[in-house]
Amino acid sequence: MPQPHIAAKTVSVKLDADTRARVENLAEARHRSAHWVMREAISQYVDREEKREAFRQDTIKAWEEYQETGLHATAAEVDTWLASWGTENELPAPVCHK
Repeated sequence: MPQPHIAAKTVSVKLDADTRARVENLAEARHRSAHWVMREAISQYVDREEKREAFRQDTIKAWEEYQETGLHATAAEVDTWLASWGTENELPAPVCHK
């Protein structure tokens, strides 16, 4: 599928000889350019790290909310709920309490 024209800016990245050779070998094996392999690697890395950062922020927010309210479910309550998944007697999620 053709991609819409996106303004691109050239960025230099210094790679040691071993890493550069690995990129070139992978590019050759995939019938792609080294440029394509590096762009793809950076894109996947950024996507993964953005998701990781969003998860980290959600965790901080949940911890702050717990500190403010004290609401929680115990590990035993969550374990019981999860153990019921996929059974005929699937339980609703545990209710948070103090």
